[in-house]
Parts: sequence; structure tokens; C-alpha cells
Amino acid sequence: MIRIDNISKSYGYRLALDSVSIHVDENEIFGLIGPDGAGKTSLFRILCSLILPDSGNAKIRNLDVVTDYREVRKIIGYMPGRFSLYQDLTVEENLEFFATVFGTSIKENYELIKDIYEHIEPFKNRKAGKLSGGMKQKLALSCALIHRPAVLILDEPTTGVDAVSRKEFWEMLSRIREEGITVIVSTPYMDEAQLCDRVGLLQNGELLTINTPEGIIQAYPKDILSIQSDNLYNVLMDLRDYPLAHSSLLFGHEVHYTEKGENIDQHQLKEYLNKKGHYNVEMNLLKPGIEDSFLELMKE
Repeated sequence: MIRIDNISKSYGYRLALDSVSIHVDENEIFGLIGPDGAGKTSLFRILCSLILPDSGNAKIRNLDVVTDYREVRKIIGYMPGRFSLYQDLTVEENLEFFATVFGTSIKENYELIKDIYEHIEPFKNRKAGKLSGGMKQKLALSCALIHRPAVLILDEPTTGVDAVSRKEFWEMLSRIREEGITVIVSTPYMDEAQLCDRVGLLQNGELLTINTPEGIIQAYPKDILSIQSDNLYNVLMDLRDYPLAHSSLLFGHEVHYTEKGENIDQHQLKEYLNKKGHYNVEMNLLKPGIEDSFLELMKE
């Protein structure tokens, strides 16, 4: 459905994308994961024919995003990271406008957006600029879907949205996929990666890996130790000075610790921390998550 081959893009001296290649299957939810500045938005703007790549090519349904851009725009739905609908139009007016642009109507494709639009339909006469973050998100998604696109491109759609709205949004994406629509979505949230069929990890314009979420986790090469203490910051600093330490990273109220070898001698490590004055320390082996895997790939 989507074929991206060796796409590169620079802004002056800054390289935003470095020979990125991704193939997205039909009827797949593909996640592009990475921090701010990784290159996610640049790649999506190239797919939407809004900017040109410096080199490489991208196709959607065998349509080149540069030479066939008029046809590409008819078969994609795009939801940018920033709310970009007309804030002085009402909810209903925005939806009618986008339906008209694509030569369709709300009635024709209402069944596709019904589950989403029902949440905001009671406020259909409210101006879009007066909506909450979660309601703006649902309206933007409805407008992106109203012409029943083959591919839905979502650029960090849940950034700045509350946890309940995030959960609802991903449930909506699963239902959209059941309608035969391919979804490619970017996010800085590692927990959302678990909800994709496959994910690509992007950092500084470079694609680090592509795999299923479980495949990425299984490829993690080391034991991880969860370490908790009543003086966590000092434990973190002392762990980083430990000669066998590979990484020591703060995750909420615990430290995720790995060593240069594959296995960790917990007894030896605890003795080291005791000598540093840390006696109330709890250690447990931990199953790695997507975030652990991503940080390890960055370190490599």
C-alpha cells in the first residue's frame, strides 16, 4: 500500500531524513515511533505531497507522491499534528466543507465516521475553536475520513490529549482498520507502539529498526534489573559509576539497569551499593519494554 525507498530530506545543513525505507502492507496499522525532531513529520509531509524529498521516492498504491500528487491526494486522509481546521466554523460546517472538497457528502460516508462523530454530534453547532482537545481530535479525524480514503496518515494525533481520549482514539483506529483502511501513525508515546501491527523506530532522521512490537522486545539483548530505593537519585549516580554498568536510566520511581555482559550478578551489585551507603535497595528482573529497546538502539 505504501512504499518508501531511500527518502532523504535536508533543511539547510540539517539532515531531517537519512535514506529512510519503509513498506507498509495493506490494511495494516503501522506506527512510526520517535522523539520530537526525529523526522516523522517531514516523512508524512512527503507522503502527503506537501514537500519534496531531496532524493528517493515514495508511492501510495503505486502512485508516485511527486509526479502523481493530484491522484495521491484523493486517496489519502491526513491529520496533521497541529489542529488545522477552520476554528471559526462550527463542527458540522467543517465536516460539510471537507466532504464537499472531495465531492462527497456527510450522508454518503456517515457509517464510516459514525462511531467517532457521535461523540461530538451534540456539539455540532459549536465553533471548532471552542472545542476541547479530545473533541478537536475527533473532529479532525472525522474530516480526514469523510471521503473514505485508502490510507489514513496521522501525525502525532494524541499529543496533548488526556489519557481517556487517547484510549478511545486507538480503539477508533482498530475499527477504522476493519473498514479496510490502511493507517500509518506517528507518536512519541512508547506505550502506543504496542497497539500497532508493526513499528519503525526513528531517531535523528535514521530508521533504527522495523518489527512487530513483540519482535522488538524479544530482540532486546540483555537482562534488565528494576532497582528501587529511598534515595533513588544517588543510587542512579552510583550505578553509572559501577565498572560493569552498561546503562542506568530513570523510569518513574525505579531505575532500569543493564550490565556489559548479558547476565547480572545481583549479589555483587548489592554489595557495591552497600559500600556506597545504600542499604534499602530492592532489585527485580524485569521484562523489557518498547522504550527500553528504543533507548538501547539509540545507545548503539
